[in-house]
Amino acid sequence: MWQLQGFGRPQYTNTVFPFPVSVEPDGTPSIPYEGNHVGNYIRNFSVPSEWEGSSVRLRFEGVDSAFHVFCNGKEVGYSQGSRNPSEFDVTSLLQINNENTIALRVYQFCDGSYIEDQDQWWLSGIFRDVWLISFPVNHIADIQLQTHLDENYCDATLAVEVNTFGSSIPLTIKLLNLSKSLVATKEESAIAPSTSFAFSVSNPLKWTAETPHLYHLVVSTPQQTVAVRVGFRNIEIEHGVFMVNGRPIKFRGTNRHEHHPEFGRSVPHDFLRADLLLMKKHNINAIRTSHYPNHPRLYHLADELGFWVIDEADLEAHGFADIEEAALGPDKDALKGKERQNYFYDLAAKWTTDNPAWKEAYVDRARQLVSRDKNHPCVILWSLGNEAFYGKNFQAMYDWIKAYDPTRLVHYEADRKAQTVDVLSQMYSSVATIITYAEDPASTKPLVLCEYIHAMGNGPGAIKEYIDAFYKYPLLMGGFVWEWANHGLLTTNKEGKRYYAYGGDFCDEPNDGNFVMDGVLFSDHTPTPGLAEYKKAIEPVQVIGGSEKKIEIINRYDFLTLDHLRCEWNIVGDGYVCPGGEVTIPLGIKPGQTATLIIDNAVKSNSLPAEGFLTVRFSLKTATSWAPAGHEVANGQILLKPHVPRSSSSYFSAMYKTVSSSLTYPFPVTEKDKMLSIKGKDSQWTFEMTSGHLVSWVKGGTNILYSPPVMDFYRALTDNDRPQDGMQWIAKRLHQTKDHLKSISWKTTSKGDTEVSVVSRIAPPVFEWSVDTTTTYTFSSAGVQIKIHGIPQGINLPDTFARIGLTFHMPPEFGTVRWFGRGPGESYRDKKLSQKFGTWEATVDQLFTNYEFPQEGGNRTDVRWVSFSSGERQLKATFPFEEGGNFCASHYTTEALDSSKHPFELEEKRLDNVVSRLDFAHHGLGTGSCGPKTMDKYALRAEEFSFEVWLE
Repeated sequence: MWQLQGFGRPQYTNTVFPFPVSVEPDGTPSIPYEGNHVGNYIRNFSVPSEWEGSSVRLRFEGVDSAFHVFCNGKEVGYSQGSRNPSEFDVTSLLQINNENTIALRVYQFCDGSYIEDQDQWWLSGIFRDVWLISFPVNHIADIQLQTHLDENYCDATLAVEVNTFGSSIPLTIKLLNLSKSLVATKEESAIAPSTSFAFSVSNPLKWTAETPHLYHLVVSTPQQTVAVRVGFRNIEIEHGVFMVNGRPIKFRGTNRHEHHPEFGRSVPHDFLRADLLLMKKHNINAIRTSHYPNHPRLYHLADELGFWVIDEADLEAHGFADIEEAALGPDKDALKGKERQNYFYDLAAKWTTDNPAWKEAYVDRARQLVSRDKNHPCVILWSLGNEAFYGKNFQAMYDWIKAYDPTRLVHYEADRKAQTVDVLSQMYSSVATIITYAEDPASTKPLVLCEYIHAMGNGPGAIKEYIDAFYKYPLLMGGFVWEWANHGLLTTNKEGKRYYAYGGDFCDEPNDGNFVMDGVLFSDHTPTPGLAEYKKAIEPVQVIGGSEKKIEIINRYDFLTLDHLRCEWNIVGDGYVCPGGEVTIPLGIKPGQTATLIIDNAVKSNSLPAEGFLTVRFSLKTATSWAPAGHEVANGQILLKPHVPRSSSSYFSAMYKTVSSSLTYPFPVTEKDKMLSIKGKDSQWTFEMTSGHLVSWVKGGTNILYSPPVMDFYRALTDNDRPQDGMQWIAKRLHQTKDHLKSISWKTTSKGDTEVSVVSRIAPPVFEWSVDTTTTYTFSSAGVQIKIHGIPQGINLPDTFARIGLTFHMPPEFGTVRWFGRGPGESYRDKKLSQKFGTWEATVDQLFTNYEFPQEGGNRTDVRWVSFSSGERQLKATFPFEEGGNFCASHYTTEALDSSKHPFELEEKRLDNVVSRLDFAHHGLGTGSCGPKTMDKYALRAEEFSFEVWLE
């Protein structure tokens, strides 16, 4: 793609066209010459002498966006349709014994670009393979396969249609099984251009995404042999339920754009294969080829490895909706949500989708899609395109596909009422919306979420609720996460630092910024924390209950039993691990069936020293084509011994026992120069009386507080916060709150403790709202207990807070972190199920998630305690309340994260200090960057709160 080879520049838009739009009322399109670059390619080649007398084709698998081709100085032809193949007969133009020259003139934009407005980089050039292919003069031109299963989904019929060029061609057809042994054979002379065959096959092994059994069909003439792989499977809708081989299936899918961080849509085979292996290892069973036919190799790999594929035509015209929205004027603001989108979609359809002049261009895209990929068993739905509205040209596409291939179903999301297509499709619907549809007696077609849980930045949140709904309601087919990978392009800044660029980084205007960074992989195709969460949500074995002696599970596979898995267990707790063993999985647990696994030699929960969890792990017994033996496919934890919240009195009594009996109480308190000092045995704490802040904690001659712990209600905005609650946080100046001292007092309690009480008003500028807090510090020789009670009040109060907690800085040497809670990765209240309870350790740098657009990250939740250590010195924070707390430690302030647009900018703001947060609660993440905001049950409401944390 020439923009990545130093010619021109990449440009990213999500919806808008990057060129002036000119489509006449009669449908005649035009593209400007200015700014429309032309790439000229030339190559010399020779032709093998044994090809003399053959028919020779020149085939291009993908050229963006259109081109003329010349051979030995003569024009061969023209083609457009960037992600569709083009093939030319060059037989008469080739010189067998001399050097030949091929030349291409490739156009950056053509009139086809109006219906290639997909959400991706605008890049140009020859980006897929180019073939020179020799055929005998009389040859096999095409083969079409269809498999049909009987009413019991047992025996099969293989229908084969062979198209030939030439007359009276002897054909031999052989069907081979998985081991290449002969199953059946037929011979016939092809007299007509099309010859049909049928094989009856007794109970063949069926192809599914879980059991990708492939047979082989070999079609031969005396001069030519063509082999095609066969997967026996049947697709249908029964009583509104999507079925394959007579069984309902659920898509645990992903949308996949073609992307490589250096080569754009020119993706090497090994890179593609690595992607698909990563999908399988993360329990993904389906791919939507958003939004165009992918490289042919993907379908071969999907056949082999096992994926359900929604194969999508190269068609999107989203930019016309932006034109209509801009034309509407102020009245557009009265429309909201889906109503607003549907209104503009209806207006935009007139440009191309409902325009008869574009009918053939639309049908051609369907014809190209189906003709190329028709024999792949992985393809189970054809998709007419994406976000090109709805009109009569989509009906024409559907009609052509159904006439040619009646064995598959047809999908298209913008047919909002499924007037034409076979399944209803939606994007980014809430859980409540899909449940309402599934419970409606009038709903007759299955519903698929072709895009959901928008994985932009830190997220997605609340995946489990979708998955639970998919399995509860038969009409729900599942969904496809948006999307597989960030589309960052590797480049360098002015200082030579490498980074992954997004829209605008190449001075490309217009652009849609970092909206292209919305995958469960980073741009280098390594997993984000979101992929781990997705794997957990869609795991094919779920632990649904249990005790110290048994485990309750459910099989979430569509076809497989659990016979191919092994189960192992152990017990993890607060600072300990009890070894376990293997659990026998009963044979023949069918899909959807629950079972009980019995643990031999179980450990009694009352013998555990502290809070403990039974941890179970399900892994492959033997290697597969996509993972080695021992690969973990699922896990679960069962609470055996619950956490017992400790009262402050019992906690401090325990601490007092460690103190020398000669120690006297209370601690001396002195007031001098607006400073309040409390002196313990080997610690001294100092308050600044004008602010009420605990400004120092000196122990062993060193201050372990580089900044005072202050109450904070804000976090750096995530991509999912930004268009939702984050807008209100900024508007209500949540990020600008400061605390204002109202009073400070101290006393000695009846138990001899030293107690300091600070009353403050925490408020932003401009507005009247505040949080009135009372913070009580209780000191002992081991440390300090901090209790905080807060009451939000006032007009303009935000509906939610980003977080509630303390922020402070520690010395750089406190760089090793250990904790008991969820880990080892980051977690939030609606993105935490992939993180198991245990005792974990990491450096501060390892805790940080370096998102390619800097934002909030690195939080750990459901934490009982966390310690920050430097050699022998350690600061430990304990959250005594039942739910546990949150902590985050990094070298970046919230302000640094919010003000940086790229990691290299953030790195310039890195502190040596450890920026620490000890939080009572966090607002959930949601998927609000393009979808539902944080669910109510995960929202952090701006309401009265109380919490405490113990520091020692």
